[in-house]
Amino acid sequence: MEPVLGDTLSVSSTGLQNLALGSPRTPRFAATPRTASFVTPRTARFSFATPRTARFSFTPRTSTFAPRTPRSAVSYGGKSEDELGDEDEITLLGEEQRRQYEADVLEDGFGGYGPGMPPPPISWEEKCNMALLCILYLIQGIPLGLALGSMPFILQNQLSYSQLATFALSGYPYSLKLLWSPIVDSVFFSSIGRRKSWIIPMQLTIGTLMLYISHNIQRLMDDPSQHVTHLTNVFTALVFFSATQDIAVDGWALTLLSPENLSYASTCQTIGLNSGYFTSYTVFLALNSEAIASKWGLPRLTLAAYLKFWCLVSYSVSIWLLFKKERAEPVKDISIKEVYKQIWNICKMRHVQALMIMFVFGKIGFAANDAATSLKMVEKGLKREDLAVAVLINFPFQIVGGWLVGSWSRGEYPLRPWLYTFWPRMLFAFTAMLIVYWFPKSVTPAFFVFLVVNTVLTSFTSTIQFVGSSAFFTRISDPVIGGTYMTLLNTFSNIGTMWPKWFVLKSVDMYTIATCQIADDADYFGELATECVSKAGKKLCADIGGECLVIRDGYYFVSTACLAFGVIFMVLYTIPTAWRLQGLPLTAWRVKL
Repeated sequence: MEPVLGDTLSVSSTGLQNLALGSPRTPRFAATPRTASFVTPRTARFSFATPRTARFSFTPRTSTFAPRTPRSAVSYGGKSEDELGDEDEITLLGEEQRRQYEADVLEDGFGGYGPGMPPPPISWEEKCNMALLCILYLIQGIPLGLALGSMPFILQNQLSYSQLATFALSGYPYSLKLLWSPIVDSVFFSSIGRRKSWIIPMQLTIGTLMLYISHNIQRLMDDPSQHVTHLTNVFTALVFFSATQDIAVDGWALTLLSPENLSYASTCQTIGLNSGYFTSYTVFLALNSEAIASKWGLPRLTLAAYLKFWCLVSYSVSIWLLFKKERAEPVKDISIKEVYKQIWNICKMRHVQALMIMFVFGKIGFAANDAATSLKMVEKGLKREDLAVAVLINFPFQIVGGWLVGSWSRGEYPLRPWLYTFWPRMLFAFTAMLIVYWFPKSVTPAFFVFLVVNTVLTSFTSTIQFVGSSAFFTRISDPVIGGTYMTLLNTFSNIGTMWPKWFVLKSVDMYTIATCQIADDADYFGELATECVSKAGKKLCADIGGECLVIRDGYYFVSTACLAFGVIFMVLYTIPTAWRLQGLPLTAWRVKL
């Protein structure tokens, strides 16, 4: 499942595996004021005209830190003014100090602790703040795991692929949160707190909506084909409020943690979001299974009980937040209109437009595999609990994969791993289609192992692509408006993951040809015979004693079409464009404000 990226701190989802592992550290050494004898006109200009105030100090290294927007120190074929300013400052240092600067800052790209200097111990208050962040992200991951993970499998037996396509729209708000994020950042009650003004109402709303769904889910699930619109609306609202809370929590993380521990923010997000998504997807599917419940002698966990539990958790955390003091943070003197203007100015840049096309259309090649393959396997006879086991085995490989590829993405060409894993990911998508085609009537252990291996490898390549694209976005984002820039670039990637899903599921039904064959006479198609594509048609066919005969399965047609488009687009556009874009100097990505 392709990771879904959020704003500056984000990581998953569709699968919300927003793995910030291997991402650059945000803290940087703060400098003590320079003496007048060392100030040149150039360094003075860079000290006061740009927001980059944290410079290497001439005094012994201290443990004072100042957060800044991550920026790589390596240029693509040219040097920006910021880099030239760095070089001028380095020349003012002694030889030993200059080498130390290059070792700590230029090589790492973002600054760090001095050699032999252990990081300061994390205080108890800081650990509590990290735990709070993990809990807040966990609550956000619960609705995402339901809407994007478990609900499509629960509904599959009673809905057609076209109806599942409608329900898939419920996950779109998380990818489009950039549209209202400036409002969340700018509108608040100072008496409550800039971030708590949004987090507390959103959590109460999420809890109340879960309570509403829990009281009505049985009625809706008795005949979900008649309530597709209602189900889509309530889960869309649930994801929308979760996405809104995510914006506020990401902003709060920047001040909730001290500067020297700011790099743990993305770790908290990774743990929280993935744990929430994992709980609602794998754990819930397993505990909701009647087979597992009877095998282990456990009561079956119903969706209503699950939602009521997390409603109680949301209410409890909201009450806790009422007594949590929010640290005051400086409010930037920038209007909502100015933020939207910045977004528009970024979108007008030719390089950004090329990047947008590459990410929005480049993922079509494996869109059918991501959207429909698992559903098709369940339709072929794979048990939901077996699918949950496959996802459970896959989960640690995602974490390890993100960590391993982090160093690979920190070189001169951060998009290189993203490009190199295109071909393997296409291959695994093709292999998954063959698995569906030759799916046995009875799943043997050997076949299940092969299925798990293909799932792990597919997810591993997806994780590599996610980390590579995240590293590239971090590198090219303009530090002056880093938050807005990063959020916009991540939105391109999220949209590229989400938008094909509706079309894929719709097309599976559209290109499927199936009819009802009467069991008593295999050659007879009378007036009672009906189409066997929709759930209603399949039910009618079964009621008259017929059997659905699939003449053409739209899944194979759509999968082949996606793979063919993906290969052609990758060769003709993605590969040459990616190498061209990462060869540009950083100045080419700067926005004229």
